[in-house]
Parts: sequence; C-alpha cells; structure tokens
Amino acid sequence: MNAKIRERLATFGWVLVIVLLAVLLGRIWQRDKKNEVKIPESDWAKLMLVLQSVERDYVDEIDQKAVTEQILPELMAKLDPHSLYLPPVELEEAEQDLQGGFDGIGIQFNVPNDTAVVTHVIAGGPSEKAGLLSGDRIVQVDDRVIAGTQTPQDSMVRLMKGKRGSQVRIYVQRTGVKDPIQFNITRDVIPVNSVDVAFMLNDTTGYIKLSKFARSTYLEFLKAALSLREKGMRRLVFDLRDNTGGYLDQALMLCNEFLEKGALIVYMEGRNRPRNDVFADGKGSCRDIELAVLINEGSASSSEIFAGAMQDNDRATLYGLRSFGKGLVQEPLFFSDGSGIRLTVARYHTPSGRCIQKPYGDDYGYDIYERYLHGEMMSVDSIRVNDSLKFETVGGRTVYGGGGIIPDIFVPLDTTHYTDFMGKCNRQSLQVKFANQMADRYRPRLREIRDLPTLNRFLDGIDLKKAFIDYTTSQGVVPSASEWEISGPTILVQVRALIGRNTPMNDEAFYPIYLTIDNVIEAVMKNG
Repeated sequence: MNAKIRERLATFGWVLVIVLLAVLLGRIWQRDKKNEVKIPESDWAKLMLVLQSVERDYVDEIDQKAVTEQILPELMAKLDPHSLYLPPVELEEAEQDLQGGFDGIGIQFNVPNDTAVVTHVIAGGPSEKAGLLSGDRIVQVDDRVIAGTQTPQDSMVRLMKGKRGSQVRIYVQRTGVKDPIQFNITRDVIPVNSVDVAFMLNDTTGYIKLSKFARSTYLEFLKAALSLREKGMRRLVFDLRDNTGGYLDQALMLCNEFLEKGALIVYMEGRNRPRNDVFADGKGSCRDIELAVLINEGSASSSEIFAGAMQDNDRATLYGLRSFGKGLVQEPLFFSDGSGIRLTVARYHTPSGRCIQKPYGDDYGYDIYERYLHGEMMSVDSIRVNDSLKFETVGGRTVYGGGGIIPDIFVPLDTTHYTDFMGKCNRQSLQVKFANQMADRYRPRLREIRDLPTLNRFLDGIDLKKAFIDYTTSQGVVPSASEWEISGPTILVQVRALIGRNTPMNDEAFYPIYLTIDNVIEAVMKNG
C-alpha cells in the first residue's frame, strides 16, 4: 500500500473502527430505487454505511487488519483517558505485571552507561542457579549485542523474558575476568512482589511499602503485617506513594482488614451499571492497628480507593500530596488474537460520595505539571478545591470532591537541601553512577553483608564524602563549600542507600537508610 493510499485511509480516523464495531453488532441498511441509502434509527448506522461503501467500492485493496490496529487505540483514547486498546504483546506484559509473577531469568539491573549492570540476583532463581553475580555487565543476549548499542532498557527486558523452560544465552563481563563469560539459563517463573519492604521504624511503628495492587498483594500484606506484629507493631505507616493501582479486589480486601463491620468501602456506578456498594465484614485482622497512609500525585486508582475509604471512615490519617485522581472503572474484554480492550463502564465513589476521578479534557495529561506550576506541591493553600463539592466523613469532618484525595496533613516537596550542585547531580544521575562504581570496587565485601548494622559499619569506614566529590569533579560538577554544607548530608544518605541496594538485602537495605531523609516520614513520626 503506497503512501498516498495510507494518507487517504488515515482521513477516516477512528470513525472506521466504530463502523467496524457496528458491523460486528449486525447493523444493516436498505437501498431504495434511487440508490439512496436509508439510515436506520441507530446513531452508529451511518458509520457502518461508510465502512461498507469503502469495502465494496474503494479503488484499492485495503489491509483491514493494519487499519484496525492503527485506529483502535485512537478510538479508545477518544472516549476517556483510561479506556484503551492493547495489542497482544502489550496486553501480555500488562497482565504479567499484575499477576505476581512472570517467566524470565530472575535478575534486576540498571543501565547507567549504556550497559546493563546486574544489581540484584533473585535468590533461588534461574540466574542464581546458573552463577550470575551482582555487578556482572550484560554485553550480549543470544545473538544480539546490547552493551554500548543504545538498546532501550525495555527491549533488554523483552530479550531476557520468555516462556518457562526455554533457554537463553547471556554473555557477561565480570570484574577481574578478561573475556566475556557465557551462561546458558533456563527461564522459569519469577515471583514479583508488590510489598517492596516491611520493617519497624521504631519499637511500635511498622512500615510497609506497597508498589502496586497485584494478584498476590493481599496475601503478601497479611504476611508482612503478621511479621511486624510479632516485632511489636501497634501503628502502621502504609506507603502508597507512586502506587498506580491494579486489581480492585485486592484493594477491597485490604480495606476490609482495617474497617469495622458495615463500614462502606466504596461504591461504583455507571450509565449501564447500577450502583454497587461494597461493605466491610468486620473480620479484618488490623482493626486495632493505628494507621497512617502516605499518598502523592502518583497514587492512583486502587490506592485512592484505599485512601478514600480510610479517610471517609475516619480510620487513618493521610499524609503527603493530593493523589492522582483516577476513579474510572475499566472492564476488560479479551479477543482471540491475544489483544483486548479495557473499557470504562463506571466511576468509583468514596463512602462520603466523592467521585475520585478528576475532570478530563485536552489538558488531562498535563495536570501534574500544572500542579507544579501553580504551587500545589509546595503549599496546601494552592490546592484548588470546589466549595460546591463538600462532603463529610463518618465523624463529620469536611472533605472535598473534584478529583483525587487530599491528605489530612499536607507535606510539601522537600527543597530545603536543594542547590545548583544537587540539581546537576540529579540531572546526570551522578549519585547512581557513583554508587555503582563503589559497588564494583567493593563487590566481594558487599555480597557478604546481610544486615544493616554490618552495612553501616562498612560504609562508615569509607570516606564517601571525599570519594563522591572527587567523582563529581571528574565529571565537571564541583560543589562550593556552601553548596556541600546544604546538600552534602542528603546526597551522602542517598549514596549509602544506593550502595546498600547492591547487597543481598536489596530494598531491605535501601529503604531503612533512604527514609531517614524523607520529610513525609518525619511528619508522621512527629504526629505519632
């Protein structure tokens, strides 16, 4: 099909897909003797007629599959920001991300300098069994060289993933070894945890970081909460920052763990979906735990359902920034070719009646940017509320609708340690690159560290300040004395946490160190 034909087909836009759907619904039309087409009462009929005319009379043959695949995403995007079409590969990846596991080789890596560096080898996984080590640099996967070739990170992931039982050749460059080492790794099921970390902040306060609402989230949470209870937890800090959501049932089960019998959790309602109320059954195991919930502009969907249910039932104190504002209910429809759609069929409402979904239009994708521009990330007074959308919690407190969940205690972005020097380091990811360099230097020792006291003693024995400044200077970024006084302590904590990630503890080393400079955690502990 030449360019001119493709251009002409594009003028049909997403209309053709609607027409195609109409055909599938079995719409028909009739002609009279003047060759005039009578349009049935259905509003879809004219669109169907256009498609039938194109199929019957168009001058060239049309690749219907190619046109359909091109237009379906546009069609769904015209409906609302969260209805979407997913071709087979994207649908499979999206489903795997929430299933709690995928088929792969069992490593975590980052790409600081156009080369994949293994940061963590999952215990018991295929890579550990094959002999891969943290610090190995992946230079080739099967016949494709990926080091120094500007291969996108998501492409690297796809190369290493594959069906369980299949084999992949991985070539790595290891420190101290001249030639690349080949590993033949048989792919297997790799568990994906949604609870990133769970540990005690002090003798009575536990902390759980939840990254998504996956198929295994509820059971992971119960296990983590039980472990913290055994360590003395009477208060829980539940971190939902940047948690974009996932399975609704997992959010509902988590809500149920904290609420008394009969408490409304959420209700859903749509044009063709009658109101559906979900209530707690009073059998939850965490009803006696004091609760603090952390949210920010990246907390969406199921995260907002949980936060809204806790807030409206006066069950928790919410800290942080206004949440994203995604309150549309998507219903999946799967097709036999492996593709599918997620169609919005209803809206979520919190127990007080607030609609979680923020307004959407042409500027929907820039909403977060607009929040930064008008100061919402820095001042609670900059949050735009609509007095006509006032609601009350169970205890009579005022909360506002209009999109997203506004926290009870606003905690602004922390810019107190920011300098031009820190900004340059952040833009060039110098903290990450330096941490990788230090991890390479001390790799054998880091592999043996399995607890925080040992890690801290090791890090205290390194002059990280001098090493980091020497490194940034070599990159053309030199701090003044005043800049280092302001930013230095924060940067060193970041570096220590990043180096800790290169131990077998992974996130269990990263978060306990990093959270010591988290102003939201500081606010929670002050109000504890």
